[in-house]
Amino acid sequence: MNARKRSRIEDIRREELILAAHRVFLTQGLAGLTTARICAEAGLSPGILAYYFRGKEDVLFQMVRYNNRILMEDIARRLRAAVTPWDRLTAIVEGNFPAANYNRAAANAWLSVCAAATANPEYARLQRYFYRRLASNLASCLKPALTGDRLEAAILTVGVMIDGLWLRRAADDGTSRDRAVAHMLAQIAAFLEPGEQRALGRSAPA
Repeated sequence: MNARKRSRIEDIRREELILAAHRVFLTQGLAGLTTARICAEAGLSPGILAYYFRGKEDVLFQMVRYNNRILMEDIARRLRAAVTPWDRLTAIVEGNFPAANYNRAAANAWLSVCAAATANPEYARLQRYFYRRLASNLASCLKPALTGDRLEAAILTVGVMIDGLWLRRAADDGTSRDRAVAHMLAQIAAFLEPGEQRALGRSAPA
């Protein structure tokens, strides 16, 4: 087997294990992510994870990074289809509440990552990167209407509301994904003055 083919197979196996870890994570959280469960989910022998990763912590880190990447890629896709700044803001909000994964199990899984980030520098680094990316995206669509302290306050408010709704979902408060998105957009609109809403291209409600 030549080196290129071997490398390709290794890439496939690594991806299979990361995807399997992600599926287990969404139902079991970090605490339930055992080597045995990951390998069983991937349909591979239990010892194979150690061959492709430095250890369970390595595959967990790669899984968290993978999930952040697919979330950001989905938001980027939505942003490309947006026309007005308000459309872009809507795209960001909708992208932060994936329709397939806004449920109690997934919310608890991500809560476990936030808790782990207090002691794990790698997780903390990923969280900081995610928040910086969110702030950058929000700033890009809010700047036509807001500046200075008011812009910073809006960015912080949106971020806190996103985290808060996910936290409430972890407690199984029954809020649907559509209701969460609608609530977010209504609260953002309430924060904005009428002239600021017009600057973002938000149509007046019927």
